[in-house]
Amino acid sequence: MATLLGPPRPPWIKVRLEDWEAFRRTEEVVGTHGLHTVCHSARCPNIAECWSRGTATLMLLGNTCTRRCGFCAVPSGSPRSFDADEPRRAALAVREMGLGFAVLTSVARDDLPDGGAWVFAETIREIRRLCPGVGVEVLIPDLRGEERDLDTVFDARPDVLNHNLETVERLQRRVRPSARYGRSLALLRRAADRGLVAKSGLMLGLGEGAEEVKAAIRDLRAHGVSMLTVGQYLRPGADHLPVERYATPEEFDEIGAFARGLGFRHVVSAPLARSSYHAEEGRPPTP
Repeated sequence: MATLLGPPRPPWIKVRLEDWEAFRRTEEVVGTHGLHTVCHSARCPNIAECWSRGTATLMLLGNTCTRRCGFCAVPSGSPRSFDADEPRRAALAVREMGLGFAVLTSVARDDLPDGGAWVFAETIREIRRLCPGVGVEVLIPDLRGEERDLDTVFDARPDVLNHNLETVERLQRRVRPSARYGRSLALLRRAADRGLVAKSGLMLGLGEGAEEVKAAIRDLRAHGVSMLTVGQYLRPGADHLPVERYATPEEFDEIGAFARGLGFRHVVSAPLARSSYHAEEGRPPTP
């Protein structure tokens, strides 16, 4: 029977907690440094598993987003000014968690002149300073496509530059009304042209067709993207877009095989796959 949040979740949508003590330690480190995580703010279904492994995706620039995407649980509104000390504290948290690979993301900050680009770049630099040898992946908003701001992040040379396309072209305006399909592809192309490892992700279950998904994956590959995540959209609340359907594990396997056939070097395609899920497994080899 369907619920108010859409069709009932199938049995393959399962989460697990592996180590409660490790979960509590991760929670303590994040709280001690006054940081936010996308794991908590976006109600990620993998928070128990990832935090119990001692990993978390830090969310920079506060907990209030200037955009209102139909799929996202992060609060929307008018944010406060950013904290210039946040990059240092984020690097300290990475060191205390003992991470070998750190993943950073942020809310969209269209209220800031540079969209928050400096905070991303400075956090990368602080991690390099305090945590030598730690890899860094950044999952960035589109920064309104401003080349100067994108270059601020690119110049800090993250190991992986991630920006999610989220859904197929036809559904972009409904799913993320302040973004643009072409703008996102252009961002990823620019990152790849700058010699960065470009990564992106898609969600299934929003009403897309199989051929539309393949078209989006082809577009990503054609724009220099070499890493891909594909996961199931899970509705975080009644005010968000409904789940139209749950893709089966077999469908995810087929999509993964299709993407690998196009030449993506790293693909994670599974119901609970998210942008930063086991991100360290896709870390590019050290030159």
